[in-house]
Amino acid sequence: MSMPKRVVHLTTVHHPYDPRIFHKECKSLAKAGFDVTLIAQEAEEASSTGDINHIKLKKYGSRLKRMILGTIDAYRKAKKLNADVYHFHDPELLPVAWLLKKKNNVVIYDIHEDYITSILQKDYINKPVKKIIAKTYKFMEAFFSRKFELCLAEKYYKDIYPRGRCILNYPTINENVIHHQRVNDILESELLYTGNVTHVRGALIHAKIPSIDESIKVHFVGKCSSSVANEMYQVAKDTKDNLVFEGIDKFVQKERIEACYLSKNWLAGIALFPPTEHYMKKELTKFFEYMGAGLPILCSNFPVWKDFMETYQCGIAVDPFNDDEIKQAIHYLKSHPEEVRTMGENGKKAVLESLNWNVEEQKLIGWYKELLH
Repeated sequence: MSMPKRVVHLTTVHHPYDPRIFHKECKSLAKAGFDVTLIAQEAEEASSTGDINHIKLKKYGSRLKRMILGTIDAYRKAKKLNADVYHFHDPELLPVAWLLKKKNNVVIYDIHEDYITSILQKDYINKPVKKIIAKTYKFMEAFFSRKFELCLAEKYYKDIYPRGRCILNYPTINENVIHHQRVNDILESELLYTGNVTHVRGALIHAKIPSIDESIKVHFVGKCSSSVANEMYQVAKDTKDNLVFEGIDKFVQKERIEACYLSKNWLAGIALFPPTEHYMKKELTKFFEYMGAGLPILCSNFPVWKDFMETYQCGIAVDPFNDDEIKQAIHYLKSHPEEVRTMGENGKKAVLESLNWNVEEQKLIGWYKELLH
């Protein structure tokens, strides 16, 4: 009987229990019989890793130390494993992955973001430096990635990386969430946002919702820096008590987010982002999660997003800078509970039929077998 193929996933940037890396890719590969190791930082909170071996990296107080010392540490630990497949998730690991590539192994670069536009919108880097970093990254990526297979988390990345393989970031199906019925419950005047809370993800737009409609509370379940939370309180002014945070300065695990979907009869899931090149083309992972939980979506009216809402009849797209449109959409949701439930059921149906990780899991496992043939 042959030994199972050894697979190593590497990240120095992402949380070790990142939904795509750990809960989707690593768990699916382990279930399919691969010997899976995850090289990532240690988590503050414990979680069962099951059949996945977690080799922990040291945490560093600065990005620069992480990028230099963390990548060296990741390389040393990865090299010792002599894996059949190295699957890495961060641009800063490009040189490490290049060193790990041998004639008898496979190296996969998992592209989670359109990194060029992502770099150009980083708040903490000034504009001239951002342009230099973006150009440097583009050159490095072109040089190193010739030796790698490319794994794409979004459909539109194919325009940038035509030889890449799409393994889309659709949600895992949680049976408790997907089968939860909201038919007879009274809708609450509460909106839910899940995932990281930042300026480019609409933090300050979401913060003004209670002042647009004072009956509404907005819950944020995901990591939010205390400085951003304070800015949001200032935007909300007298309605700041209607902003509820779970995750100030800390990562919120997938299991906790899924529990939140069931904790209230939410009016909608929200994603009122300002227009940025990075997000305007993306189908947000949170769309699929809201849909799987049976929540209608209230989002920005970017063409791709608006088309998505119309295709699946699962939400309302509005101008994120038009308070009247936001107010009217919230009023519509509050006064049309049957339509809210219909949009929720439409979204749930789409997730069950095609927009789920089970479909992508089979693509991932089939691809691995093809590469290792």
